[in-house]
Amino acid sequence: MVRSAERPASRRKIVERYTWLERVTHLVHLVSMFVLLITGFKIYFMWGFMSFEAARAWHMIAVPFFLVSNWLLVPYNIFSCKGEKCSVRHRIEHFKESYMFGKDDAERLIGTIKNFFGRGRYPAYTIYDEREEHYVTKLHPAMKILLVFESLAILLVAVTGIVLYSLTWAPLGIPISQWILSVFWFIASPFNMNALALIRILHLLAAYWFVLELIIHVGIIEFDPDAWKYHKAIFWSGDEDLSDRHFVKVIEEGDQKITTGER
Repeated sequence: MVRSAERPASRRKIVERYTWLERVTHLVHLVSMFVLLITGFKIYFMWGFMSFEAARAWHMIAVPFFLVSNWLLVPYNIFSCKGEKCSVRHRIEHFKESYMFGKDDAERLIGTIKNFFGRGRYPAYTIYDEREEHYVTKLHPAMKILLVFESLAILLVAVTGIVLYSLTWAPLGIPISQWILSVFWFIASPFNMNALALIRILHLLAAYWFVLELIIHVGIIEFDPDAWKYHKAIFWSGDEDLSDRHFVKVIEEGDQKITTGER
């Protein structure tokens, strides 16, 4: 199938990269994650900068903000839209194109690895379709892989956190904690482990995953002066100047063939 080419923008063009709600969602996710990590490690390792009661209280305050931002606001931002292309089919296509790792992402990821070893230019991972006025993708290909593990870690930390919060938590009489414990007893028994001990270990490992992801996300992928514009966009303006060719390719009117973008 013939697809449109990706070319560097040749003129100044400001587009909305993140809506105000996407920026708020990112900020809530970030702040609540830091609160959970700091207070969680304090509780686990018994650090002395805060009392246990205060740490637990702040931990529980951050939980609903973290879950709401990830399980309600993120899906809403992904699947909400305006204009003509708001059908279910278009939203599914948008999700696959923007967030699922595919062949084009694999090629871009290989290109970033080659660039690291000085063999080729850094490929564009922000691709904007000027004809249809929408982003084809605005995620680094490595982030699409990390998002899968982040989603699993969020689910794991939430499920294990319920039991650590209360062994008898049963909203509306539904014994959620006991059900979770039963499942983990089934998993832990072949290894001669205690279910509660396994839950604590997995909860801690999920926390370590968020630390690792933060290091990769900010420290490796985006710790580059040319990428600071994305920090400004996500934290403040929400806009992107497509004429800045670093990491950006634009599918323009009249393009007939797609190529891997380079900067």
